[in-house]
Amino acid sequence: MKKVKFNIQGMTCSSCSAHVENAVKKLDGIQKASVNLLSNNMEVEYDEKILNNNKIIEAVTQAGYGASEDTNKKEVEPKKDKMKDVLKSMKKRLIVSICFLIPLMYIAMYHMFYEWFGLPIPEFINNMFHGNENAFIFAFTQFLLLLPIMYVNRNYFIVGFKHLFKATPNMDSLIALGSTAATAYGIFAIYMIGYGLGHNNLELVQRYSMDIYFESAGTILTLITVRKIFRNKI
Repeated sequence: MKKVKFNIQGMTCSSCSAHVENAVKKLDGIQKASVNLLSNNMEVEYDEKILNNNKIIEAVTQAGYGASEDTNKKEVEPKKDKMKDVLKSMKKRLIVSICFLIPLMYIAMYHMFYEWFGLPIPEFINNMFHGNENAFIFAFTQFLLLLPIMYVNRNYFIVGFKHLFKATPNMDSLIALGSTAATAYGIFAIYMIGYGLGHNNLELVQRYSMDIYFESAGTILTLITVRKIFRNKI
C-alpha cells in the first residue's frame, strides 16, 4: 500500500470535502481517503498495482475541484502566507460590501426606520425616494448599490454555478442561487414599476415597489463573507 498526500483546491464547505472524498473512494484500489477541509488537503492510501496518483487527481478534477501531489514536506510557512493573502482579500471584499450594503439597506428600509423611532422622513429622502412617483428611482438606486457587492463577491457565482452544472452543488451553489433569485426578482419588479408608471397603474407600482429584494441579495453575500473570514481565522 502507498500513502500519498494531495493538495485540494476549490473546497469551501463540508459538502465540498465530502464530494472529493466520495469521488476518490469510488476508485478501485483505494484503501483509505481522508479530506481535511481546513488544511485543504487529502491523505490517500491505495494499492499502487491498481491505481496511481494521476488517476486520483483525475477523479478529483472530474468532481469539480483541483488537486496536486503534496511533494513539499516543509510547506508550513508558505501555507500560512497563502492563508494571510486569502484573508486579506476577503477583508477587502467585506469592506467594499459593507460600504455599499449600508446605503442599500437604508434606502430599502428607511420608511421602517423612521416609523420605528417616530421621526419624520428627511425632505431630501422624501422627495427622492418616497411615493409612487419616485418608485423607479427607489428601485433602480438599490440595484446600482447592489452591483459592486455582487462584483467583489463574484467568486461565489463562478464556483457555485460551476458545481451546480456538474451536479455537485455546494454551499457556494446555495449562495449563488439565493442571491441570483433575489436579484432577478428585483429586476423584474423594476420592469413592472416602469410598466405601471407608463400606463398610470399606480396600484401595480405600489405593489412591486414593496417587493424589491436587492437588499436580501447584498445581505446574503456580505454575511457569508463574514462567516468565511471567521472560519478561516479559527
